[in-house]
Formats: sequence, structure tokens, C-alpha cells
Amino acid sequence: MKAFLLAAGLGTRLQEHTHDKPKALVSLAGKPLLQHAIERLKSFGISDITINVFHFAEQVISFIEKNQSFGVNIRVSDERDQLLDTGGGLKKASSLLKGNEPILIYNVDVISNLDLNLLLNYHLQHNALATLVVRPRETSRYLMFDPNLQLAGWKNFGNGESRISRPGSFENARPLAFSGIHIIQPKMLELITEEGKFPIIDLYLRLAKNHAIKAFVDNSTIWMDVGKPDQLRAAEMLFRLKD
Repeated sequence: MKAFLLAAGLGTRLQEHTHDKPKALVSLAGKPLLQHAIERLKSFGISDITINVFHFAEQVISFIEKNQSFGVNIRVSDERDQLLDTGGGLKKASSLLKGNEPILIYNVDVISNLDLNLLLNYHLQHNALATLVVRPRETSRYLMFDPNLQLAGWKNFGNGESRISRPGSFENARPLAFSGIHIIQPKMLELITEEGKFPIIDLYLRLAKNHAIKAFVDNSTIWMDVGKPDQLRAAEMLFRLKD
């Protein structure tokens, strides 16, 4: 399995930390978020990682070089010309990701103790084009999945807005919150027809009409979006307790 590590974000929710550095280099328990993510991927045997960069890109590239790529093969997808969102970023990086192995897409600001091997096995067993890790947590915007955990659409329960991929399944679909972790088959790269900057959820909603876009319901004990200040503080406390 390869990995595409998303590290290009502006980190606007962490402005007190990101005025002079990228979100990927914000410290958590004495290590930058990027290092936490790389070491986690390495712990599951992932040795081929592509990282996208934009905000303070030169700092991220310098950090990788200074640490000799942490002993794995790291390639950089440079978005300094234009920040492309997850979907556009994946398309730009596609030449670096091609091959026969599934591709794990992982947000640098996600802290999780999900067993990635369990996720990979689930993805392969269900012959999915993409598998999205979701959790039964509170938010306003949800992905909607049918009883077979096939993506049926998207809904904002705050304003009632929705997008439907499978009309016959949408009304009885289960709302689940996306966690920022997903696996795709490399052949999905060839199905991206969108151009420029676009969210990957738009791509999944289009492909779900004719392809297996599945949910993996994650009930692991730790999941945090540390791109939010309160979650970053909570993660600091968690790491202190571990020590």
C-alpha cells in the first residue's frame, strides 16, 4: 500500500500556530504533525509516501530533507502554483501514485489509532474502488450510506442541502461523518475528469453512481482532528497521559 499524505492546507483554524509555519509542522507532544503521520504510516509498513505542499512549502521540503525522508521513499507534489483541495491535489499527484497498490489518503492533522491493516483488508474484501473511513459522530454535514454501506449521497442537516448519488437508496440511508482517512484503487486515478481545484467528496459522489464507494465504520478509541485548537489541546493532554 502507498500513501498520499495531505499537508498543503493553510491551517486557518490554527492561526496562532500557522502565521510562520505550515500546519504540517505544528508541534504536538514535541513532534510536528507531519512526523507523527509519517511514523504512523511507517509502523504499518508503508514505505512509499507522496506529500502535497503549498503553505510554507519550502519549510516542509526542508524538514523532510533534514530528516532524510525518515528512512522511506517520499515524493513531493508541489501545489505552490495553486492550492487544489483534496480532489485536485490527488489528480495533480496521480503521476507519482500510479502502480498496482492501493493508495491510502491520509490527512496530516488526523490523530487516530485505527488499525490501517484492518482497513486495507476490508477494502480488498469488498472489492471497492474507494473505501471511506467514517464515524458515528456529531457534525452538520454527513455522507449518506445505504444498508450495504454503499455511498448514496451527502446531506447538510443544518440547512437541508443534499446531493444524491443513488436516488433509490438515499431516503433510507444512514448518515456517517467522514474522518479524513480513505483508500482508493489506483484505477480510480484514471476516472478523474474534474479539472483544477475541487473537493474529493464531489468525485466520490459522482463515481458512486456506478462504482463501489464503501464506508468503513471506525469504532476505534481515538480519532481527533487536530486542525482545530481545542482538539490539538486535547491531543496534547492525551499524549501526556500516555507518557
